[in-house]
Parts: sequence; structure tokens; C-alpha cells
Amino acid sequence: MNIKMQICGMILLIVIFFFYSSARKVRLRTGRVFEGLFLTVFLSLVFDILSIVFLTYSDVLPELFVTAVCKIYLISVIALSYGAFHYVISDVYNEYKEYFHVRLGAEMALVIGSVAIIMLPIEKHIEDKENIYTAGYSVICTYLVAVTFIIATALFLQMKKKSIQRRRYEAVMIWLLIWVTAAAVQFCVNQVLIVGFATSIGIMVIYLKLENPEANMDKDWGLYNQSALQQYVRQLYSDHKDFGLMSVNFMNAFPYGLTEEEEHEAELDMAEYFNSIPHTVAFKTNEEEVAVVFLNIEEAEEEVKRIRNRFEFGWGQDGEVVVNPSWIFAPNAAFVNRSEDILKLMRYARQHESDFMQNDMVIVDGDIMNYMYDEQRVERMIIDAIENDRVEVFYQPIYSIAKGRFTAAEALVRIRDMDDHIIPPVIFVDIAENNGTIAQIGEIVFEKVCAFIETMQPQQYGLDYIEVNLSVVQCADPMLADTFIKIMERHHVEPSQINLEITESASLKAKDVLLDNMEKLRSYGVTFSLDDFGTGRSNLNYIVEMPVDIVKFDRQMILSYFADEKGKYVMDAAMHMIQGMGLPIVSEGIETEEMYDTMKKIGISYIQGYYFSKPLPGAGYLDYIARHHAEMMG
Repeated sequence: MNIKMQICGMILLIVIFFFYSSARKVRLRTGRVFEGLFLTVFLSLVFDILSIVFLTYSDVLPELFVTAVCKIYLISVIALSYGAFHYVISDVYNEYKEYFHVRLGAEMALVIGSVAIIMLPIEKHIEDKENIYTAGYSVICTYLVAVTFIIATALFLQMKKKSIQRRRYEAVMIWLLIWVTAAAVQFCVNQVLIVGFATSIGIMVIYLKLENPEANMDKDWGLYNQSALQQYVRQLYSDHKDFGLMSVNFMNAFPYGLTEEEEHEAELDMAEYFNSIPHTVAFKTNEEEVAVVFLNIEEAEEEVKRIRNRFEFGWGQDGEVVVNPSWIFAPNAAFVNRSEDILKLMRYARQHESDFMQNDMVIVDGDIMNYMYDEQRVERMIIDAIENDRVEVFYQPIYSIAKGRFTAAEALVRIRDMDDHIIPPVIFVDIAENNGTIAQIGEIVFEKVCAFIETMQPQQYGLDYIEVNLSVVQCADPMLADTFIKIMERHHVEPSQINLEITESASLKAKDVLLDNMEKLRSYGVTFSLDDFGTGRSNLNYIVEMPVDIVKFDRQMILSYFADEKGKYVMDAAMHMIQGMGLPIVSEGIETEEMYDTMKKIGISYIQGYYFSKPLPGAGYLDYIARHHAEMMG
């Protein structure tokens, strides 16, 4: 009998089943569908072998009995093609109703095909013991239905390619290719019965690429990994199930001086504990974090208390390792609509932990989600502004008391949204610094300032220089000086026309890099200002250490001067020392004539603020200082 290939397929399935059944599995819908598909393949091989055996001995067996076994095998073939389609849709639809409706339509096609196979005639061909096969309308129907399912699956894979995991797409396509090739060979050469073995190979591909439980396990802790968490949470949302989620972060949580062995023992002890908590599933999301999903939200808060209480005691073989992790808890994650958002939300809460801390724990709720969504909206706005040239530069005049005219300006960044509204820096600068886009914005601003100097020639209006702010990220860039020098040369800008503003915080992370950049730029002819003096960050030691040419008093320091005697004494002392170093001072935030007169009286060199003008676009700024100059001359 020609059943060698089928037996090889059976052996392969038995080996896969052994490894699959012996591993821990997180219960996913695709996993359950895979198990059904595996069983269908196994039964199909069984009936494939039985049909050959029964055909071989058809002369001594009842014809009805032989026909029934052969047709059951044919039905199992189209059941396999349905199973491939079902496996794909189980990974695509987030809404259970959509999944159910598509699945119902496929099941109806399966039933119709099965009825047709039962009703249509089948022919038995027995040339010898090695050449046994079936033919006829029943077999043709089987091919047609199976091919229809295969085409539908392939088309569905293409249409939903963006919604399907790349590995799943590749694995199913490989399986379909193997299966179609085998079916084509068997259809053309009836004696070559390889479809059953091909389905076993396909199952092996699916198992190795997608359904191997070991791929969802963290090897060190024995918990499920981050990939499993993403799939599991996605399924919970798809099934509209309420659940709680807690993140336990172990960064700097272990006591100092532990050996690797002691830390590993403590980790294994904690992993065993997490796996034993009832009505929960634990995941190791990265090297320093465990996520716990609570399936019973009524008991979730009490369970969190019990978990935290357990951490007050020691871990490890002797219970001597006391671990103090940080905690983030979403009592009910149902307020988030997508699995991707809840995982992003937990990361967002981690990044802003100190802002949302309550009793040593961050409680994630709708308010934090709104903060995250607002930040994401601004991030998209920033990227859109960069890509579509909606980053703009406004200029605020700086008045020289000694010269009695405007001699400088501070370049201030603005962006426009898609509705042409100006977005002030207070909304986007911190976010741009966090995601790194501030470096791109800073370079765009500097490029536009240099282009402004080249085309508008502000020096003809009496301007000596324009101040440009440097972000912390820019100051830490070793290529900053080279980049800025190239931009100035490209626009034929004299370096003396540029003054770069730095803050104390700019040098905290990369002081040596900043000093190297300052040295190159100062040698080229660029000057520097120390911005935000008086905010609590800048101090006199910093002025001594950093080669700055100008010091700018922050608005808050100016307001403190007028508010109380202490503020007045502090500013007077700072002025005395800064002026003793020969450095001019710019007072920011001057808004009234009284403030202007006072700053002039005490010897401030430059005035900046709404007393003269708010920040203006380039053309408006030049028009303003031209009118001011004309009034003075007239």
C-alpha cells in the first residue's frame, strides 16, 4: 500500500504534539484554533490511511463502508482548507462580532461543500497495491472547494496584510504554497498521494514560526514574555473582558552588593510566586519589569495589596533578599479601547512616574490616558510641522539702554498646526525635548535665522546680533559647532551677528561636549549668553566656569526684585558680582514703565519684554524697529 508518506506525516505530527503539549501556554484564540487545526490534520491523515487500506481490501469489505471512509477523508481535506482560513481570521478581527460573522460564512461554505461531496459519486481506481486512488465528481468537488478556501485565504492575507503579524503572514503563505504545490502534483499524477504529508509540513511551519509555546516564554524567569502579553491583552479587548493590569518594575530595586547567584535565586522565587497568584497571568515584559493581568477585577485591588505585602519580606533561598520595586496599577483597563494603548499608557506612566504618584504607587486612570493622548497629539503636530515647513521664528526686540535703541533680538520658535494656528513653545518644547525632535527644531530655527540675516539684512536697522536658544539635546551634540558653522557659511552670516543662549541644565549631562562646542564657535567669532539666571538653576559658579559673554536675568528674578526686599538684595548682589566680571546684563520680562525706569536706574545694560513688544514675525519685527527708529529721529 502507498501509505509511506502518510505515515511520515503521522510521525511528524506526533513529535510536534509531544513538544506542544508538554509546554506551558497562554490561552490565546489563535492557539485554540491551531489546536483544532492540528486535530483536523491528524484526523485527515488517519482517514487518508484508512481510505487506502479500505480501497486495498474493497473486494472483501462492504462498498458502502469503503465509500463512506473515502468521502470522510475528502471532507477532512476541505475542513483543512477551512481551518487555514479560520486560523488567519482569528488573528485579524479585534471585534468578536466581525470575527463571528466571517467565520459563520466560511462554515456555511464548508457545510455546503461537505454535503456536495456526500451526494456526488466517487470512483475507485486500484491498479495494484502501490497505485490506489479515488477520482470522480466527489474528488473534483473537493479540489474546487479546497482551492476556493485557499484563494480566499491568500486574498484575505493580502487585504489584511497590515493587520496581520508579519510572522503569521509568512507562515500561512508558506503553508499554502506547500499545500497548493502538493495538491497540483497529486491532481496531475493521481498515484502520488502527498497532500496529507504536505499538510503535516504546513503544521510544522505554523508550529515553529508561530505556535511554539517556548517562543512566548521568558527563559530566565519562566513567565510569559512581552509578545505573549501583547497578544493576550489584545484578545481581552477583542472579547470585551474587563481586566486589571499592574506593572512591577525592578530597576534599582535589589539591595547593593548581591552576588549574581543570590539575585538569580530571588528572581526564581519571585517568578514562582507570580505564577501562583490565583485569577492572574504574569508576564516578564523586559529585563526589569513584570506585568500582572488580573482577570477578576473585583478582587484586583485586594490582590495588589497582598502582593505588595509579600514584598515586605525577603526572597531567595534564605529569604534575605528584600526587593523594593516601583508599582503602576490600572484597576480596570476597560477605559482604554485598544491593547496598543494600554501598553503605551503603562510606559507613559512609568516615564512620568513622579507626576502621578499616589501612596508610592501610580494609579493609571482616564486622566493619565488623556495626558498621554494630548502628548501624542502634540508629537504628531511637531512632526507634521517639521515635515511641512511649519516651524517659524518670531523675534523679540532687545533694547540697549546705553545706545538708546534696539540692538538685538531673541529668536523664539513657534509652530503652526494644520489649521494655521500658532502653537506657543510652552505646549511643545518639553515634549520635543523628551522625544528628541528638539534637535531638528533647533537646527531649523538656526537655519531660518541665518537666512533672515542674509536676505533681510537686519544690521541696516542697527541690529548687532540675534540670540538663538540652544536646547539641552543640541548642547550634547558633538557636531553642533561644525553644523552651525556650515550653516553660517552657507548663508554668508558674520559670526558676530549670532549669539547663542545656553542654560545651566544644558551642561549637566555633557559639560565637556558643550565646552568643546563653545570653544570652536567662540574661536569662529560667535558669542554666548547665559539664559534664565535666577530660576534656581543658574548660579555664579556656573558663570565663572562657562565662557559666556552676556547674562540674562529671568523674568521671575525681576518680579522677585519688585516683590520683596529679599529679592531686591539677591539681585543687587548678583548684579554687583556679574558687572564686576565685566559682563553685560539683559533683563527679561520687563512689562511696565516703572520696571523699565528701575532697571535703567540700577545699571542694567539691555531690556527685553512686553514693555516694548511681544515676539513678532521677521517682517513685523523689522517694521517695528524701523518705526521706532524713525520716531526717535523725528
